[in-house]
Amino acid sequence: MYFAALLARTEDGWEASDTELDDVETLSDLTDLAREASVDEDTVLVFIEQEDAWFGVIRVDGEEDPRIYISDASAAARSSYGEILLTDELLGREPEAEDSIAALEELVGLDGTEDGEPDHTTDNNNDTDLDDNDDDDDGLDADAVPTGPLGDTGVLADLGLPEKELLMLRTDALVEIADALGAAEVLETVR
Repeated sequence: MYFAALLARTEDGWEASDTELDDVETLSDLTDLAREASVDEDTVLVFIEQEDAWFGVIRVDGEEDPRIYISDASAAARSSYGEILLTDELLGREPEAEDSIAALEELVGLDGTEDGEPDHTTDNNNDTDLDDNDDDDDGLDADAVPTGPLGDTGVLADLGLPEKELLMLRTDALVEIADALGAAEVLETVR
């Protein structure tokens, strides 16, 4: 079960609204949704939580790039909403690098053999299995998502929740975050 909410900072404090993520397919969509909730380009926080698995905080300040914190990246990777947050940049990958490599290999017809060298995939020996496993391992390393927290641990530090405390949060994290921000009551209205 998911819960998603927006907290927008205003002159009078925080305003909360629950939000539907059905139409959100990318981080850009989510950022636009947050900016629409912004008053005078003030800070907007988007909370996403999958019960007992992971939570994410996305902070949007005006036109700046969003800042993202995810409590457990590997759990988020198994979630459609988590995948939105796990950008190549956040994971430290070159954007679309795998797609570019695959396209280049297809373009030049590389099959891993030199001219005149036998193609091991047609041999009936055990080397084929080893070669296939090597290729699979390479793919897993490139796609590996770290277990545990990922992103900007200081995303809420200036709002009252230090990095150390954010890293210790597990269950009911959004309630604790809202409490630290002085927004517990407004968040409870949309929960």
